[in-house]
Amino acid sequence: MATSLPVGIALTLLAGLMSGNCMLPMKFNRSWKWEHTWLVFSVVSLVLIPWLLAFSLVGHLFEIYSALSWYQLAVPFLLGAGWGIAQVLFGISVQRLGLGLAYAIIVGLGALLGTLVPLFIQHRAQVGSRALLEILSGVAVMMIGIGLSTWGGQIRERKTAERVDPANAQSSPASGYLTAVLLAILCGVMAPMLNFSFAFGQDIAHQAVILGNPPLRAAYAVWPIGLAGGFLPNIGYSLYLLRKNQSWPIFKLASLDRLLPILMGILWMGAFALYGMSTTYLGSLGTSIGWGLFQIFMIMTATLSGVWTGEWKGAPRASRLLLALGFVCLTGATALLAMGNH
Repeated sequence: MATSLPVGIALTLLAGLMSGNCMLPMKFNRSWKWEHTWLVFSVVSLVLIPWLLAFSLVGHLFEIYSALSWYQLAVPFLLGAGWGIAQVLFGISVQRLGLGLAYAIIVGLGALLGTLVPLFIQHRAQVGSRALLEILSGVAVMMIGIGLSTWGGQIRERKTAERVDPANAQSSPASGYLTAVLLAILCGVMAPMLNFSFAFGQDIAHQAVILGNPPLRAAYAVWPIGLAGGFLPNIGYSLYLLRKNQSWPIFKLASLDRLLPILMGILWMGAFALYGMSTTYLGSLGTSIGWGLFQIFMIMTATLSGVWTGEWKGAPRASRLLLALGFVCLTGATALLAMGNH
């Protein structure tokens, strides 16, 4: 299949828009708690939709899996499990830091590692010195943009805490924030394991092509295996909270809240389905360059959603200026990464 940079970037942009907004419905919960939303979201996004897509779009699905060794299936599964732990931490971080700032930290680290690890392990021999310089420059500018956005978010967070509870903000202004940031950093280190699962699970996609599937659809055979690993930590933590908080009866309440995690799951898995397609159009560096672009678009979308939902209302001018500078850097990083993918 011929590569196409414009098509690949367009698909990645759409994926970023969907993924950047996938947590937004959670902000409109009325009666459901985090564990209710996350349980339904996990079932929909990590089990139902991946298998539905795989059965619908990939021929000879179980023949593909049976033709592979246990190692070829275990690698994406275990990497997916590592990502699943990060996914749990992600949901907690969004609650504690806010949508825009949590995305900046988590997706920033995930973008850095998720871009560079496949690049140097899988594709280093395919990248010339000029392209490598452009890619590394793009990653550096991306990290600067994320850092500026995070700095602006920290200023906004401090001012918000002072307005809500001045006494507590003065007595221990940084401890809770620092704990939340450290949690988000841990999440960010583990978050790119989903891309590792996809990148190092390409034996599944290759086998799908061998059995007659077009490359554009072959990627859908990878997701059920990787996301099955991610499902275990997510469902386990949700069930733990339901038991700990004795909140099972809330499921019985007639509420529109039950539709929100379904929408979240559709947005999230739809985003990763489009990302998988974009890597095919972006060529051999798709799981590296594509991941970086995907994360940039996610950060921009999530931050704008945070602005739209009032997270930045009344924020100091300095924080808004840093956010704007961060966006300029992220835009520049997009251009550099695209240039490196030729």
